[in-house]
Amino acid sequence: MTLSVVIITHNEEANLGRTLESVRALVGEGKGEIIVVDSGSTDRTVEIAKSLGAKVFVEEWKGYAAQKNSAIDKATGDWILSLDADEEVGDVARNFVLLVLSGSHDALNHSAAFWFSRRNYFLGRWIRHGGFYPDEKLRMFKRESGRFEDRAVHEDVKLHQGQHAYDALLHFDRGGRFDILHHSYPTLSDYIEHMNRYSSLGAEMVVARGKVRFSVVNIVLRPLATFVYNYFFRLGFLDGREGLLLHLYHAVYVSWKYAKAWDLSRKQQTLSS
Repeated sequence: MTLSVVIITHNEEANLGRTLESVRALVGEGKGEIIVVDSGSTDRTVEIAKSLGAKVFVEEWKGYAAQKNSAIDKATGDWILSLDADEEVGDVARNFVLLVLSGSHDALNHSAAFWFSRRNYFLGRWIRHGGFYPDEKLRMFKRESGRFEDRAVHEDVKLHQGQHAYDALLHFDRGGRFDILHHSYPTLSDYIEHMNRYSSLGAEMVVARGKVRFSVVNIVLRPLATFVYNYFFRLGFLDGREGLLLHLYHAVYVSWKYAKAWDLSRKQQTLSS
């Protein structure tokens, strides 16, 4: 069986080489392909992708889910492995993918998709608590078995009716996680910029469900509860200073999302009146 690794990119020259090197053993010698859909990078992203053997397509930005589905549409492999451009397939996960592709394990042959854990790298530290690990993601699936759900943000693979995912973590973990390594936020500014962008997209999703009123519960109490739950009850404090900053600004993201939703809803009402 063959594998198509699909990746969407925009100005990812700092990350893409590492990502593509981590899947070289999965697609080399005719075992598969790498599909990169770029949305107009102005750095060396496209050059790096081509130099490492990827098939590159340049398209206008359509949104996260639509862009990823466009990459899937271009794939020809039996299996899809969807990665973000700042992710890397760990050794255990890579060996598991090779096992699936070999078709030598009966239980795996009857599965349409597989979950992986994701380890997030934040300000020079691997985050292991507070709900950020194992951070399970469905990333590998048979090409005809599913697509990314049409959402503005936090898009996930949705399997077609009758298709089932296999939680390999429960049956194949032997002291090491099936990790996809997420080299996410090297600086605090990167994280704040990311949360600002995602909170705007999240606000659009909230407004799409109907009129949004100003809510102290959503703007103040919900973020506070999010921080307390993740930092204290889910042991986020064990990740030190980095854990404190991560959960503090994640709570700010929640506040921003609902404040922006109220502001956007108010503006839409003004325009329609």
